[in-house]
Amino acid sequence: MTELPRRFTKTAFVFLILGLLLGGWMLLRRELYGEWPHPYLISAHTHIMFVGFVMFMILGVATWLFPKPSHDDPRYRDSRIKQVYWLLLIGTLLRSGGELGRGIDDATLLVWCILGGGAAQLLAILFYIWTMWFRIRTTTGYKRQRVSRGVLRDDQ
Repeated sequence: MTELPRRFTKTAFVFLILGLLLGGWMLLRRELYGEWPHPYLISAHTHIMFVGFVMFMILGVATWLFPKPSHDDPRYRDSRIKQVYWLLLIGTLLRSGGELGRGIDDATLLVWCILGGGAAQLLAILFYIWTMWFRIRTTTGYKRQRVSRGVLRDDQ
């Protein structure tokens, strides 16, 4: 595994640990003290687990497993995937941090952190799709295997 997919994967595990700690803390508060978590804490936990853990894991594994970009692909560059990484990381931290803060305080700055973080997450995922789109293709080895079996027809 190269450096970039490894970065996504390790970040996913860090978010998993944070999500488990937050979820455990909310569970203890509910079960021991009868205090149900604030909706913003539930939202923060959800974003830490689903965007922080699941999405980072999916993007890292996809970057690793998808066929290498073709030489004439004008969109794929490692530097663009690094930009996606940082945009998604900053967006997820801003959003979940803002939501954690909103569970305690209604400061206007926290509202903008949540909105900005959500926008950054959306842009990062759209940018990733745009960058990776042409890596979703049949590989040469697969075509060669189908031709050798006589499976590939002229209309394919």
